[in-house]
Amino acid sequence: KVKAVVAGGAERYWSVKNNNKKRTNNYLEFIPVRNEQLMWDSDDSQMVTIYIENKGIMKRITQRLLKKPKVSQIHLEKYGSFIWKEIDGKHSILEIADKADKKFGEELHPLYERISSYFSMLESGGFVTFREDTQCD
Repeated sequence: KVKAVVAGGAERYWSVKNNNKKRTNNYLEFIPVRNEQLMWDSDDSQMVTIYIENKGIMKRITQRLLKKPKVSQIHLEKYGSFIWKEIDGKHSILEIADKADKKFGEELHPLYERISSYFSMLESGGFVTFREDTQCD
């Protein structure tokens, strides 16, 4: 586990592997990369919907018995939609946070805590992975 201190002194712990070595780096310098297996789109109001195919034997059983959909839809709200569209595998969490701050201002504060929590949820759900920004060393 990697301990990263984010703005406001909050501590976060992350597992980060770099060439089979664990390395400590500031979490905000990590570059999020979308899971390429996920399909997504945005509607006319710029809200993002992520589509998740429900695979596996248990999911097939629940689809038949409980009439669950083959594809689940996750509808992001305005902040999540903005951030999702900014994830391009090139910009760090800090850069994305700065763009969100410019767009939403005080609405999104406390900014770094909220962004950190959001990316933590995206990572735990398998929506994104992280790579370290090697230029920030």
